[in-house]
Amino acid sequence: MTCAIEKAAVLDGAHLMQIFWNEGGESLYPAVWLRDNCQCPDCYLHSAKARKLLMEALDVNIGIKGLTFDRKKVCITWPNEHYSEFEADWLKKRCFSQQAREKLQRELFLPECQYWGAELQLPTLDFEDVLKNDEHAYKWLSSLKKVGIVRLTGASDKRGQILKLGKRIGFLYLTFYGHTWQVQDKIDANNVAYTTGKLSFHTDYPALHHPPGVQFLHCIKQTVTGGDSEIVDGFNVCRKLKEKNPRAFQILSSTFVDFTDIGVDYCDFSVQSKHKIIELDDKGQVVRINFNNATRDTAFDVPVERVQPFYAALREFVDLMNCKESKFTFKMNPGDVITFDNWRLLHGRCSYEAGTEISRHLEGAYADWDVVMSRLRILRQSIQNRN
Repeated sequence: MTCAIEKAAVLDGAHLMQIFWNEGGESLYPAVWLRDNCQCPDCYLHSAKARKLLMEALDVNIGIKGLTFDRKKVCITWPNEHYSEFEADWLKKRCFSQQAREKLQRELFLPECQYWGAELQLPTLDFEDVLKNDEHAYKWLSSLKKVGIVRLTGASDKRGQILKLGKRIGFLYLTFYGHTWQVQDKIDANNVAYTTGKLSFHTDYPALHHPPGVQFLHCIKQTVTGGDSEIVDGFNVCRKLKEKNPRAFQILSSTFVDFTDIGVDYCDFSVQSKHKIIELDDKGQVVRINFNNATRDTAFDVPVERVQPFYAALREFVDLMNCKESKFTFKMNPGDVITFDNWRLLHGRCSYEAGTEISRHLEGAYADWDVVMSRLRILRQSIQNRN
C-alpha cells in the first residue's frame, strides 16, 4: 500500500483530524486515538511492537495544538509540546470507516468460510511438502481456515509425525490426554474413542472451557473392514437448522449444557464446563460448536419445563448432521494425517471388529487456533515479501 495525502486539517475543536487522500476519499481520526498511538520511542517500544504510553498518562479530552503534513506523513504537536509523526500508509490502513475496518479485520482474521456437505472435495497436500515449503504450509493453513479440513498424505506410518506438524506451526496443545494420544482399542478405556464402537458426530473436549481449536489425526494402522471416518460441516448444518427450525436453533444457541470428563491419563483429572452447543458472536454468527454426547453430563442446569424442548432441538440438529446430504465419509490410509477445525467440524467413526491384536491405530494431537493463525499470518507475510 502506498497512499498519498492531499490535505490534512483539524476539526471539532481540535478533537478530530481529517485527511483527504490523493486517490479520493477522506478519513477521520480522533485526537485521543492519535495521542494514544504515538509511534515515538517514548510512547512505543518498536522492538516489541507494543505501546509504552500508560493509560493513566493519557488525557482522554486531549486536542491537537499544531498540525503539518506532506504527501507521506502528518506531524502533530500536542498541548504539552509532545511531537508525533504518522505515516500515510499506517493511517490509511487504520481508517475508521466501516469499509476500511472490515477490510483490516478480514486481513487479520481471514473469516472467509466455504460451506460444504456430501459433495466436499477434500483438500489434500503432501506431508513433507508442508513441512519443508512455506507456500505449501500456507496453502495448508489457509485451506484449513477456509474449508475446515485438509488431508496430508505421505507421512511415515510410525508415531511422532504430528509432533513435526506441531513444530511447523509453533507448538501443540497439551491436555489431560497428553501432548499426543493413541486412538486404539484399549482395555478399560478411559475414553469412548478408545473402543471399537461407532462414534457419533462430536467435537472434541467440550468438557474444557476452552476446547482445542484444531485437531490432528495420523493414521498408523487401519482395519480392513469398518473404521471409516465421517465428518460434517457444523456451521453449514447450523445454517440449515436456523432456516428449517428457528426455535431449535434459538434453544441450542441459548441453553448452557454441562459437560464432564473424569479419569486418569497424562495425570488424573476431573473436568467440568458449561457451553452452549451452538456458540454465537455478538453479531449472531456461529463461531463454535460444543457437542460431545459421550461427555454431556447427567447434570443439566435448566428448569424442568425446558428439558424436553432442549432434547427435541438437539435431536433435530443431530438428524440434520446425519442426513446423507450433510456428511462426508472417507477412509484414512496409513500415512494420512487429517487436520481439521474442531470448533467447526463434527467428526465420527464407523464401528469395526475387535481382534486379538490392535487392528486400527491413530495418533492424535491438538493445536490452539491462536497458534495456527499466528503461523498463518507469518507465512502470508513471508510469501508476500518474497513476491
